[in-house]
This record gives sequence, C-alpha cells and structure tokens, in this order.
Amino acid sequence: MNYSKYYISLVGALFTMPAFCQSSVIFYGIVDTGIEYISHANASGDKLFRMPAITGSLPSRWGLRGSEDLGGGYKAVFTLEGGFNLRGGDLGQGGRLFGRQSWVGVSGPFGTVSFGRQYTMTYLALLDNDVLGPAIYSLGSLDAYVPNARSDNSIAYKGTFAGFTLGATYSFGRDSAGTGNSPGQGTCAGSIASDFNQCRGWSAMVKYDAPMFGVVASYEEQRGGTNAAFSFFDGVAPVAIASSGDKDTRIQANAYVRFSGVKIVGGWLGRSVEPASASTASVRSNIYYAGASYLVTPFLNVDGEAYRIINREHDTRATLSTVRVMYFLSKRSAVYTQVAYLANSTHARYGVSSGGAGATPGAGMGQTGAMVGLRHLF
Repeated sequence: MNYSKYYISLVGALFTMPAFCQSSVIFYGIVDTGIEYISHANASGDKLFRMPAITGSLPSRWGLRGSEDLGGGYKAVFTLEGGFNLRGGDLGQGGRLFGRQSWVGVSGPFGTVSFGRQYTMTYLALLDNDVLGPAIYSLGSLDAYVPNARSDNSIAYKGTFAGFTLGATYSFGRDSAGTGNSPGQGTCAGSIASDFNQCRGWSAMVKYDAPMFGVVASYEEQRGGTNAAFSFFDGVAPVAIASSGDKDTRIQANAYVRFSGVKIVGGWLGRSVEPASASTASVRSNIYYAGASYLVTPFLNVDGEAYRIINREHDTRATLSTVRVMYFLSKRSAVYTQVAYLANSTHARYGVSSGGAGATPGAGMGQTGAMVGLRHLF
C-alpha cells in the first residue's frame, strides 16, 4: 500500500470538508514596569529605589484565549495565561508557565463551566468594584491573597441572567504544583485518601449590574492541610494550619456608581482564620475602602483610593491612600505615575508596596511609595 498517497489524500479531504464549526485563538498580553521609590524600606528607615518585580499599574502577562463554535449556542473555550517579571524575565506564580490561568470549558445559554487553574470569586467580585485593581499600591498591599486569588484542581461556573451574575468555584486541592498561590499561604497541595477535606476550597458570588451602578457579594473558604499556613501581612510571622478542620475565610460586599463621567466605588472585605485546635487563637481582620476614577479627557485619567485595615487580635491597623494619573499615548500604550502613603499603628508592619519582597518597614513606621511607569497592551 502506498502510505504517502494515503496521507496526502486524507489531508486534502480534511481541508476540503465543509466548515461546520468556527474556531479562533487570540494571543494577548500586558507589559508594564517602571521605577519605584519607597521610604522606610527596612527597620533602619532606609529608602529604596528599584524596578518592581511583580506589578506596576497591572501585572505583566501573556496568554492564549480560544473558542470553537459547537452549534446551538454552545462553545468550547479555553485560556492559558502566564505571568512574568520584566526586570529579570523570570516567570511569576512560583515559576509556572501558565500560573495565572490554565483552564478549558464549555459555554452556552446557561453560562460557562470550566476546569483547571482558575480565579476564585474573591478576585472576580472586585473587577468592577475596585478602581486601582491589582496595582502596586492597592488592596494587595494589605492582603496579598486578593490579587492572587486562584485555585488549582478547580471546577468553576459563571453565568449572567438579566443583569445578575452568579458564580462559584470548588477546588479539590488549591496548590497541586507546590509552589504557593500567594505569599503567606504555604504549599497546601490537595486532598489525600485519608482526608478528603485537606486543602480543599470553595467560593461563591452574587452580582448585579445596571447601567449606572452595581453591587456584589462573595464568600470564599479554604481548608488547612500539610504545609499550609496563614499570614495577615502585618509583620506577624505566618502560622501553620496543618489540619483540614482549620478554616481561612473571606467575605466581601462592595458597590459602584457612575455619574457625569465619574465612577465611585466602596466596599468591605472581612477575613477570619479559625483553627480547629483550641491551642491556636482565631484571628480576624476588616478592610474598608472607597475610591473614585475620572476620565478628564480621552487621553488623561485620574483615580485614587483609600483603604483602612483593622486587626484587633494582632493589635495592628493601617491606612493606605493612593493617587494615580495615567496618560494614554494610544489605545494600547500609556505612561503613568502613582503615589501612596501608608500609616501603620504602633505594632503594625504593613508595606505600602506589593511590588515584591524586601521593603518591609519597622513596627509603627509609615511608608511613602511612588512609581513612574510605562504600560503596553498587545
């Protein structure tokens, strides 16, 4: 049998078949970095100049997003997205190739069901309700998990109906690669045969959007397990939560309103860590925030936000205030400057910058952060 003729005929037949389905793949990304100044970057009060490792106005990333029309209003969809650091060219998320997102699913009139490494509802609930998002001086400076709210081994659902968006995730084990999902969490891998609840997590969200306003609420629970830990990022060392009975939960409620070209946001994020053992004390924190964004001209945007965190068990509190000015050079490129000040209470050591380690102040020290940067979307 002449195999070469057989394969040529087969390939030719494939290319001449009717196109019953349409598919598309999009390559996209963000490159964003600049120069940062931080005062009181250590216990001696020294200042620091650096190129941040993690984020600027947004974290740098690249990805592939695709879909295939299956007919009847259904599509097969996927996203592969990796983070990287411009200053050294290294991968983010513990060196994972697709550490930001890695999932496949099916979408239709009912919504989207997907499987893989995905954002939890804690992250998705903030997309329209936090004007600074994962910028370098923002909510992530006080709770580093929030801009890194992802889970491995997860099943997710999200659907929108008449302005209401419902979403949920369930993870069998939130860190299967063992590289950590966010600072202070350890490397809690997954369930084991003798303990189904170890390292599992779930989240849920209810959201409503109208033309001029929106409101959202979300809940997320993570269970402890081998190598898991919790940190409140206030200078107190991380504490192990090795039992599957240990719970780390976050609840939030926030809203936004638009009028006369201005967007105003506000909300609350409450966190509670409840160890199963009575020998380890429960710890709670509350973050309150409000902000606004105004497009002054088609080329100039000004936004700012203020955050207040209170942790009574650790006796730590802080207030963070940030202003950002962005000038759009084109639809894809922009230059920006952002300035922030963080005031710590007597025992607190929160850091103003979420741009990487190495800038933790001494207890009670305030910090000023300032950054000039360049961002390009592709």
